[in-house]
Amino acid sequence: MQIVKIDTAPFSEQRPGTSGLRKKVRIFQQPHYLENFVQSIFDTQQALVGGTLVVGGDGRYYNREATQIILRMAAANGVACVIVGQGGLLSTPALSCLVRKYNAQGGIVLSASHNPGGPDEDFGIKFNAANGGPAAEAVTEAIYQRTTEINGYQTLESAEIDLDHIGASRLDGMQIQIIDPVTDYAALMQTLFDFDCIRRLLTSSHFRMRFDAMHAITGVYATRILEEMLGAPAGTVINSRPLPDFGGGHPDPNLVHAHELVHMTQGHNGVDFAAASDGDGDRNMILGQNFFVTPSDSLAIIAANAHLIPGYQQQKIDGVARSMPTSQAVDRVADKLGMDCFETPTGWKFFGNLLDAGRITFCGEESFGTGSSHVREKDGLWAVLFWLNLLAVKQQSVATIVQDHWREFGRNYYTRHDYEGVDKAAATHLMQDLRNRLGSLPGRQMQGHTVEYADDFAYTDPIDNSRSEHQGLRVGFTDGSRIIYRLSGTGTQGATLRVYLETYEATPEKQQQATASVMAPLVSIAQELAQIVQKTGRDNPTVIT
Repeated sequence: MQIVKIDTAPFSEQRPGTSGLRKKVRIFQQPHYLENFVQSIFDTQQALVGGTLVVGGDGRYYNREATQIILRMAAANGVACVIVGQGGLLSTPALSCLVRKYNAQGGIVLSASHNPGGPDEDFGIKFNAANGGPAAEAVTEAIYQRTTEINGYQTLESAEIDLDHIGASRLDGMQIQIIDPVTDYAALMQTLFDFDCIRRLLTSSHFRMRFDAMHAITGVYATRILEEMLGAPAGTVINSRPLPDFGGGHPDPNLVHAHELVHMTQGHNGVDFAAASDGDGDRNMILGQNFFVTPSDSLAIIAANAHLIPGYQQQKIDGVARSMPTSQAVDRVADKLGMDCFETPTGWKFFGNLLDAGRITFCGEESFGTGSSHVREKDGLWAVLFWLNLLAVKQQSVATIVQDHWREFGRNYYTRHDYEGVDKAAATHLMQDLRNRLGSLPGRQMQGHTVEYADDFAYTDPIDNSRSEHQGLRVGFTDGSRIIYRLSGTGTQGATLRVYLETYEATPEKQQQATASVMAPLVSIAQELAQIVQKTGRDNPTVIT
């Protein structure tokens, strides 16, 4: 087959965000758009020449077409072998697993994670490094810089590759391995968790659970592992079939978008345990009967109970890390257990160096992402299996486990307000105006709260000393409460302003209050301080989690 060189010109705005390049499908469908970005990966990542690449995505609209484009370009650019999930499908944590297991030189994830899918919705592409994790900022910056000067790309003229049948084939001189997307990942989970113990729980008559795959990629994994391997009754996994438009839903596992699942946990007949995952399988939501576990609490409980889980019993828990907006609940666990605790910017890539250096075992973000050293991505189904193993060992309800944790470590009340689709200029002005006023805030009294510090969070990586500036505006009060403001990098339209609020309660008798009532004063302060209504025109957030 002949390599074809196609002339092209740069597109504007191909800079990857915290989770790769995300745009509307119709933007990716423009001639040369995806090809420019993919060629920029090959141009800057020379280890892929003669190396192995893993490719897969969450099955959203344009997934199959993009996979075909990448395979032809990989062959034209000298990649020796590409491992592809059957049908072009791989969850993000499974791709990380494969990169690490087969010593690949990198991976390409096709996903926009929790964003909606369909011809008028979102698509995304992300490069993962040889450690299986999201590429470091230096790598994504090099890829972006290449997109600004690119004038051509290389591909092959060939028939479509058969993605649906497991086995090996060749495209010109490149080997293509179509593999079952679940097998290697499931094998890794078996090394971490007590499957026999979980099986006894799932097959007992007194325990009921539901897992909402939200018509996304995790349906493939959850059906195989929970129902087929662990014996959960058929129908335990709902919305299990991955669909290009996620069934018209929003594949974001939170209390708003997974309302069907939330309803199943409510009332006297509610299920004992429920969980959901997102578009590409890296996020999770954990629920008990009439009980929601915040992602921040989930991370803290995982760290506090790791000694009960087989895969972590024999190893020293090196430390923990959380993103800066995540609540400080895990800090309290680390302090009591004598572990290191790191505060990083938002974005899983910041955990990668700490994991590779053996400085941490568990990490998480408040945006429903939790993970450990087993891969270099957050992992939704891993978190669910951890909780199932914990429930099986403790023989307690979700609520009891969480409330016992609060009594021992205290409760970090926490909530997040998202203002989605805000005018970008207005959101930028809001952040800059508040940034300009940070220096005047310490000592200021606000509705009974005294500001102790106010800053623009910056992070120096303790492993490579790289510096990341402007990672979120923090306002901390003398009673330990915090308000944080960030502009999210995961949306594709307008801007998303995220406001995070946290306050600590050590007294057990006060730990059962409703979150909304406890947080109401901070919500009022946050709106007043940033002048959200005046600057954005939004009276209320789009989503509260």
